Amino acid sequence: MMKLSFFYVFAMCMTVLFSTSCTKDMEYKDVQVSPVTQLYEPTDGQSVTLVASSTASLFFEWAAAKAEDSGSPLYEVVFDKEDGNFTNPIYRVVADNNGVRNYATITHKVLDKIGKAAGINGGETGTVKWTVVASRGLNSAMATEARTLTITCLKGFTELPNQVYLTGEATEGGTDIAQAVPCSMPNELGVFEVFTKLEEGKSYRLVDNNSADAKSYYINESGVIIEGQGETTVNKGGVYRIVLDFTTASVKMTEIQSMGFFFCPSNEVTFELPYKGNGVFEGEDLIEFKQESWGRDQRYKFLMTYADGTTQMWGTKNTTDSAPGEATADDPYFYIADTPNNQWDQKWKLNNEFDGAADGANPGAVTRISVIFSGDNYTHHVELVK
Repeated sequence: MMKLSFFYVFAMCMTVLFSTSCTKDMEYKDVQVSPVTQLYEPTDGQSVTLVASSTASLFFEWAAAKAEDSGSPLYEVVFDKEDGNFTNPIYRVVADNNGVRNYATITHKVLDKIGKAAGINGGETGTVKWTVVASRGLNSAMATEARTLTITCLKGFTELPNQVYLTGEATEGGTDIAQAVPCSMPNELGVFEVFTKLEEGKSYRLVDNNSADAKSYYINESGVIIEGQGETTVNKGGVYRIVLDFTTASVKMTEIQSMGFFFCPSNEVTFELPYKGNGVFEGEDLIEFKQESWGRDQRYKFLMTYADGTTQMWGTKNTTDSAPGEATADDPYFYIADTPNNQWDQKWKLNNEFDGAADGANPGAVTRISVIFSGDNYTHHVELVK
């Protein structure tokens, strides 16, 4: 029993001693940190024209600060207006690697926010001031120098929508937002396109999804896309090709007069493809291949004519010089793209079954052509009616 009591008392003493030591070691220490003494990049007065790219960025770097306990300071790049003194910064950016690195990679998207927080409007140029704050625990120190940066802000939106729809009385889907007309984004991030019919004297707006909580945009009288609850009135009804560029907040609307089946051997439109709705142009007729010394010519494209008299040829998106054979309707062979206006380049070939001429493979055959402007890849379908 005496041995057990001894070890018990010894253990209690060691516990008290260890607790006292931990308590002493864990006392809060007010660690001082030195200020950054030199800024490296970007140079003072440097200018940057922002671009609407998710990968575009500007590199900031500075000399390392020192902490009293030899630990690693944390850093923030702080921004203010040109005449500010950083007592109330307009923006803060944590350095790379959660603040540990003595550098920061700041995207153009964030720089655009900084510029606009400084009162620089879209497309305009202005100057902001920046410096670096080093910290360790509750203590911080501002760098001993500051620099200016001249920014040309983006004309368009900093936050680009992932999708855009048209909704309202003027549209094919009406006021039911669940039936909103979707736009495509076939080529460039933030640039949307739609082929659709709009009704005269009625209005529409743009939304980023087809639900009740959608963010709204409208087109003002100057043709600029504005975020908000406004609407745009259609002065002239018709079928339009509409390009909505959110990177520049701009709109291009072109009224379509007609769409036709362009038969390359005759260098002309041989029948029209009236607008059917939902971005689809569709027509049907008998197609007569042209007899040449080397065989029967079956090459074709499409020709779109705008209301102002200009034209746009539509040909194959994927270069080909053969008939589709057994390709299914969704095959990339049928993908279309706007192409230079000429007779022969970027054309398709019809299978022999579509030759409806009297001396053709299928006399009297009528072909239906559907050109479909929707989705990421515009396409077309070719089928026999009889």
